[in-house]
Amino acid sequence: MLSLQFWLWAIVGGSCALYIAIAFRARARTTADFYVADRHVGPIANGMATAAIWMSAASFISVAGLLAQNGYDASVYLMGWTGGYVLLALLVAPYLRRFGKYTVPEFIGDRYFSGLARLVAVLCLLIISVTFVIGQMRGVGIAFSRFLEVDFTVGVAAGMGIVLVYAVVGGMKGITYTQIVQYVVLILAYTIPAIFISLQLTDSPVPQLALGGEYLRDGAASGVALLDKLDQVMTDLGFSAYTAQKDGTLNLFLLAATLMIGTAGLPHIIVRFFSVRRVAQARSSVGWTLIFIAILYTTAPAVGAMVRLNLIESIQTGPVGVATANVAIDRLPDWMNRWSKTGLLAWEDKNGDGRLQYYNDQNQRFAATAAGYGWKGNELTRIDHDILTLANPELAHLPAWIIALVVAGALAAALATAAALLLTIASAISHDLLKGLLLPGLSESRELLAGRIAMVPAALFAAYLALDPPGAAAEVVALAFGVAAATLFPTLMLGIFDKRANGPGAILGMLSGLLFTAGYIVWFKGWFYFPGTAMAADNPDNWVLGIAPEAIGALGAVINFAVAYLVSRLTAAPPGPIQELVEDIRVPKRAEAGVDARP
Repeated sequence: MLSLQFWLWAIVGGSCALYIAIAFRARARTTADFYVADRHVGPIANGMATAAIWMSAASFISVAGLLAQNGYDASVYLMGWTGGYVLLALLVAPYLRRFGKYTVPEFIGDRYFSGLARLVAVLCLLIISVTFVIGQMRGVGIAFSRFLEVDFTVGVAAGMGIVLVYAVVGGMKGITYTQIVQYVVLILAYTIPAIFISLQLTDSPVPQLALGGEYLRDGAASGVALLDKLDQVMTDLGFSAYTAQKDGTLNLFLLAATLMIGTAGLPHIIVRFFSVRRVAQARSSVGWTLIFIAILYTTAPAVGAMVRLNLIESIQTGPVGVATANVAIDRLPDWMNRWSKTGLLAWEDKNGDGRLQYYNDQNQRFAATAAGYGWKGNELTRIDHDILTLANPELAHLPAWIIALVVAGALAAALATAAALLLTIASAISHDLLKGLLLPGLSESRELLAGRIAMVPAALFAAYLALDPPGAAAEVVALAFGVAAATLFPTLMLGIFDKRANGPGAILGMLSGLLFTAGYIVWFKGWFYFPGTAMAADNPDNWVLGIAPEAIGALGAVINFAVAYLVSRLTAAPPGPIQELVEDIRVPKRAEAGVDARP
């Protein structure tokens, strides 16, 4: 039988080589290639590429980990992101494609007839994109550290190098074709192990049905549903029930709202709809994207529940409290020894019994019970929940080729999004900042070169911050959604639907939303997320009204809308041609005759 290391090199190494080869084959030669793939991407291909970006490390790696960790509460991520994509499809993407520009700041600058508005939009875009790419670099680092069995730092460096190579060379044209391949890899990598594990645990080949399926113990029917079994094993170890709501309703509501409206303001997603030729194709590609995303998002809840159950049962192998019912430390599963090499998993034999105890030692009501068992604290001292999706097939003892396929899928998801973000950052600097504002006479070749150079420091900065991020990948990404919700989304909405909205309103609206939201995040997460710079501990006891930093963006959006609306009404109206432009974006005169108004 071929070894795991063989399959890792064959599947992971082969897929990375393929991405680079595609990028060189379809490399960008003009600014139109670099920014929008010369608008020659078809709707199905664009849907697959957009879905690959959308999945990201947060969806592929982190969501199932968060679901495994937080249970019911983490489902808000799936609800918020899915709802947000519908919002993006209905209210943003087709209208911005009709405008016919390359970037979101370019739309804001032209729509509000203001170079300063464009500059503020560039600032917001950079904060959003850099924060977002930190989460992707973390995902890349985790996958590479598992692939190469090296320290997490080396994994981040290796992943950053690969994404830089094919993003710098390929531009939008090159990364579009790699993202199509990456979507195929990641969706196979997510669903195949889920099907196998679903069969193991419930005898159902459909993971989406496994949650309500009957749990099989050693292949025999138990008469207990999978979720009921999970609730039982968690409460037996002092954890809250998996299906119980732990977080406050207000915080969950605001987090869902932030993720939803933040989705509709993400520049690296919006720009994908600029790469199709016609507005009708933008609408069609939105529909295809939703279908491709739904395959993963409907599978994630089952993956989260199954991996948590497998994790507990791989450590607690028998009845709780029985001395021999915990796995012996000298016989730990191979997956634990392999992941310990990355530094993302660790344990300590605190009571010296030679066995591993995994339970909730923060639960005061369970403390006396644990002491009665002779336990002296949770001995699984570190488990980074971002590793759970990758460890899932190892926990279930699946074949080596499936383990390697999952690592390749995680890399595909993280690399696809990281490349798109680096391209968005490069476009903002070269096209909006240099060509649009500072050096309007910049030649096309120099603009292209500037865009490629701009990716390098952005990648280095994000990779450095990814070494010690302010949370799991999905939590870091949620911060980017918060800033997008508080800054770009209200500005885009007013720009499309309110012809009275003007430049001063847009500028002050974005700045007020940014200062409020970023200030709240910095207070608990630190300046640029550097460790030790936070002004208060990031926990519910310190949050205002129990609102987490990840959920504050919805309130920032309300402030942005209010400020922009009031300032626009108190200052001069936009010029007549701009107001006509707003009307034309929504109901183009030529579109009424069956022809798109803009290229």
